Amino acid sequence: MDRKWIIGLAAASVCAALPLYAVAPGHISRRQRSIFRGVNYAHRGLHKQDRSVPENSLPAFQRAAKAGYGIELDVQLSKDGQVVVFHDDTLDRVCGVHARVDELTWQELSELRLCGTAERIPLFSEVLNAIHGCEALIVELKNGRRNRELCEKTNALLENYHGNVCIESFNPLIVAWFRFHAPDLVRGQLATTMKDYADDNMNKGMAFLLHNTFLNFLARPQFIAYKIGPRPLPVHISCSLGALNIGWTSHEPRNEKGRDAVIFEFYRPGTRYL
Repeated sequence: MDRKWIIGLAAASVCAALPLYAVAPGHISRRQRSIFRGVNYAHRGLHKQDRSVPENSLPAFQRAAKAGYGIELDVQLSKDGQVVVFHDDTLDRVCGVHARVDELTWQELSELRLCGTAERIPLFSEVLNAIHGCEALIVELKNGRRNRELCEKTNALLENYHGNVCIESFNPLIVAWFRFHAPDLVRGQLATTMKDYADDNMNKGMAFLLHNTFLNFLARPQFIAYKIGPRPLPVHISCSLGALNIGWTSHEPRNEKGRDAVIFEFYRPGTRYL
């Protein structure tokens, strides 16, 4: 065969292999797969649409655990380094206070109230104690200013938790931290649409990489948690290579179809469906 043909075929093979290398997931054991697959996870706990039971509150988590659901929640750091359970970067929407979560100490945060109720922002340690024995737990680590500290402190708290738990993040570097420092913990990559990344003012190049999960090679996630709706081809490829396919946030039972697990809110599905 002509030398140029050989070089061309080799180059084509490398070009074809690179995307597969980029999106390939990490290995997940059969036991781990059986724990997290087919579970309906209550989004930020089993909260109510009228906000009488607010999201990410102790009552919302206790309701979900009692009902037999899995639970999804969000963690980040207070100014003084406490791991708190709260979704937004700012306190405006849920607490009516114009400030970032990481600008206030735990004492200051504990004085605020969720959605006009008597409930307050809980510590992650309080939530773990309240939901002991729940079906399964997904912990989302929020991207922030002190990611390494958040990873270390979250992992330390999880080492004393004896339930079924996995972690996820939109930031592949956070997921990668767990790959190298807590390899036995199941980890997942959160991803969403190009429009959502654009709405967060992310540059187009990084949005393209994250939308297509082309940074999987950093963390080798064992599941992909993708926004409900059409998914790009690389995400389909990653799932065909063994990653669990988890959808968020579902508002109707039909979203269970074709997915390994679902993160839901504002309806009451079965606890398991596979």
